[in-house]
Amino acid sequence: MTHTETSTAARAVPKILIVGGGYAGFYTAWKLEKHLRKGEAEVTIVDPLPYMTYQPFLPEVAAGEIEARHVVVGLRRHLKKTRVVTAKVTGIDHATRTATITPAVGDAWQESYDQIVVTAGAVSRTFPIPGIAENAIGLKTIEEAVAVRDRILTNFDRAANLPAGPERDRLLTVVVVGGGFAGIEVFAETRALASSLLKDYPQLRFEDTHFHLVEAMGRIMPEVSLKTSEWVLKDLAKRGANVHLDTQVTGAVDGNVELSTGEVIPTDLIIWTAGVMANPTVVRGSDLPVEERGRIRTRADLRVGTADEVVEGAWAAGDVSAVPDLTGKGVGGYCVPNAQHAVRQAKLLAKNLVAVLRDELPREYIHHNLGAVAGLGLYNGVFQSRNIALKGFIAWCAHRGYHGLAMPSWERKWRVIGDWWHNFWLGRDNVSLQTVQNPRYVFEEFASRPRPAAPAAAPAAPAIDPKSVAAEKTGAAEPKVEEKATAAS
Repeated sequence: MTHTETSTAARAVPKILIVGGGYAGFYTAWKLEKHLRKGEAEVTIVDPLPYMTYQPFLPEVAAGEIEARHVVVGLRRHLKKTRVVTAKVTGIDHATRTATITPAVGDAWQESYDQIVVTAGAVSRTFPIPGIAENAIGLKTIEEAVAVRDRILTNFDRAANLPAGPERDRLLTVVVVGGGFAGIEVFAETRALASSLLKDYPQLRFEDTHFHLVEAMGRIMPEVSLKTSEWVLKDLAKRGANVHLDTQVTGAVDGNVELSTGEVIPTDLIIWTAGVMANPTVVRGSDLPVEERGRIRTRADLRVGTADEVVEGAWAAGDVSAVPDLTGKGVGGYCVPNAQHAVRQAKLLAKNLVAVLRDELPREYIHHNLGAVAGLGLYNGVFQSRNIALKGFIAWCAHRGYHGLAMPSWERKWRVIGDWWHNFWLGRDNVSLQTVQNPRYVFEEFASRPRPAAPAAAPAAPAIDPKSVAAEKTGAAEPKVEEKATAAS
């Protein structure tokens, strides 16, 4: 084979570009490595973060039950055959099969592809409420979960030095906005964390801590039955929770959360979990079809397009996509944005993509909900599968068992299980590392600075002629110019 023929053969290898390294993106790449034959395709995954975050564990990270690094999966460590690019995809021109890759450092470039898989996920959906953008924090990333944990621990340290009053109450008040699974779990877990801290702070009492959950609907956790959600409300009330149903946040300026009921709650921590939306950077920067809610229009076989028309070479899955729910139970006819769907869609997408490369037909995605499970603090949880509902300790075991098994790779499973095992015997590691967000503060405080420049020297005095001085002393000094002129006249 000649050199030209070899180059042509190399170029003929299909290029697969995966946009996003979250649930759907990671699992798609992971399974493609398993299903593709050697040399059958080149796979590239692009994400601004070099890891996938297992989001169901974020509430436990916020409560100090799991080490933060143990709930993320390093892309480079676990994707051995995939090219990993740490950057953003800021544009997709599918008409020319090119994507714009923008790194944090360096110039952007155009990446060509034959097949594109859009799995850019979702971001927190907020509303133009005064103060929310400036004061609230979401719960979509590991960094946010760590920040929530450290804020609570730091606020306990500060509050312990203050007398009872408004400022101490503000430091010990947490407001969670959103009563879905994410909101309820982080609310219950942080409430349990605060209760466990009291034994180490004799200056503070349980009554000094205030936890508020704000939900715009008339109920919480729409994923479970009404009876189960009511049990969760009663259980939270026993632990000192304040739940505001049929209530909206109208303002959060300077940490004063204003409710539609007229109540104002001063707080130092606002956690926003009131919904998500498809990643706008990727969706708006592409020429792929988008439905009315801002998600990429996707067929049941996970190819981009409609039931009547296919966009060849384009695929989508996870929260960024609008995949029809063939079970008939999805909201608006589409699969709801959750991890259960994202993982299963990704696994099928990898198989379907390989099938298309081999001129085979892809299969349609259909998944019946296995149920919903949530942790409500140590040794407490809730589980719902159709008409079966479990509560308390057995549901908590189901929660940890399910997510422990669902965590990708045995290496990650053992790290998480190890955290649970150590905490069972040793308790939570309740040390705030909030200053890691400003790690140079000590160095900057004591670092030597260059001495200020010395002030400029004063101009030198004019030199004095010794003869002139002698003449002045004897009175024989020459007459002034004016005197000479007068004499001459």
